[in-house]
Amino acid sequence: MKLTLGVVALLALLLLAAPLFVVVLGAAALGFASIDVDLSVLAIEMLRLADTPLLLSLPLFTLAGYVLAEAGTSQRLVRVTGALVGWLPSGLAVVGFLACAVFTALTGASGVTIVALGALLLPALRQAGYDDRYSLGLVTASGSLGLLLPPSVPLILYGILAQQLDVGAAFTIQELFLAGLFPALLMVLLLCLWTWWRHRDGRIPTQPFDGREALAALWAARWEVPLPFVVLGGVFGGVFAVSEAAAVTAAYVIVVECLFYREIPFRRLPKLMAEAGVMVGGILVILGAALAFTNVLVDQEIPQRLFETVSATVESRWLFLLILNVLLLALGAVLDIFSAIVIMVPLILPLAVGYGIDPVHLGIIFLANMQIGYFTPPIGMNLFIASVRFRQPVTALYAASWPFMVVLLLAVLLITYVPALSLWLPGR
Repeated sequence: MKLTLGVVALLALLLLAAPLFVVVLGAAALGFASIDVDLSVLAIEMLRLADTPLLLSLPLFTLAGYVLAEAGTSQRLVRVTGALVGWLPSGLAVVGFLACAVFTALTGASGVTIVALGALLLPALRQAGYDDRYSLGLVTASGSLGLLLPPSVPLILYGILAQQLDVGAAFTIQELFLAGLFPALLMVLLLCLWTWWRHRDGRIPTQPFDGREALAALWAARWEVPLPFVVLGGVFGGVFAVSEAAAVTAAYVIVVECLFYREIPFRRLPKLMAEAGVMVGGILVILGAALAFTNVLVDQEIPQRLFETVSATVESRWLFLLILNVLLLALGAVLDIFSAIVIMVPLILPLAVGYGIDPVHLGIIFLANMQIGYFTPPIGMNLFIASVRFRQPVTALYAASWPFMVVLLLAVLLITYVPALSLWLPGR
């Protein structure tokens, strides 16, 4: 009777749009109660997060992202990429793809990219001769391009949760970082190829390479350009652990933006720290609840039962991957990426490992789909952010974004069915 009332209460919380961690924690409590486990285990499971050294990287990378988003980094990034690759055919569009990918990787937030870079790119694209539909589609679809590039926070979060599950072959976050590089480059390359084909009539003029402008742009961004090379070179070269790299990144960004560029006064830092702390706190609470819920699933052998049920119906690994992609695209359209990770990874990872899919490969497939889900109709987050930012009806953004979605779906299929794209670089 008590369990029945608990289930009813949980459904009521869902209908009332209660915070996600409350629903997940409630589900975990019901699960433990059903097997007569003392509910003090919930607190123990949430405290288990403190034993995860890698978790320290989340608030530090997030803080660095908030500082970069507040400063003039977006303008300098667009100028540098424009000076270096703007001479290519459809050069400004290529600049948009590259700048959005790098900026999203550094800030960890798709919406921030649309707001910060969209204001620069959209009028520039229109002035260069790109039509409105293409321009709106580019800034909407490209906002999430960098989710597979280190030090993307969703990439780290997937790695932490998958490692806690201890299912399948063990991996490091460094391997996950390496695994995302080729898939991310593939997505950008396919978008560029499609853009070149779309504008093959030559109506978009190319800009000649200007060595002086390139040097001036690099000099203006002289303190920010080395950041990815120093941090990622340190991680992959074995100089830093990921958590140490996060500390170096946060310290470096604060010094550069507050002392060298002086775009952010020190009195502004406490507010940025508070904003970053609120976001990370929300992620950690959800993650703690997810770990408790994961233990319930394991104790009840739900992943094994799920695998037995699914494998009895879906024998082919390739068909399973196709169904998985459809499911993840649908989830990406209705859930934010952090919620999708903590809810679905504990269920999907054991299932995927049962079909012989490497956990690192699954992580790349998962995030590649979430990247597209950001602008998947009817309620992809990027669609509404762009609608508000550019004062366009959402239906117009549907029409503008779908060609980019088709291109990226092709990339997702290649990433899914050619595991070497993800696994060759980390040597798995």
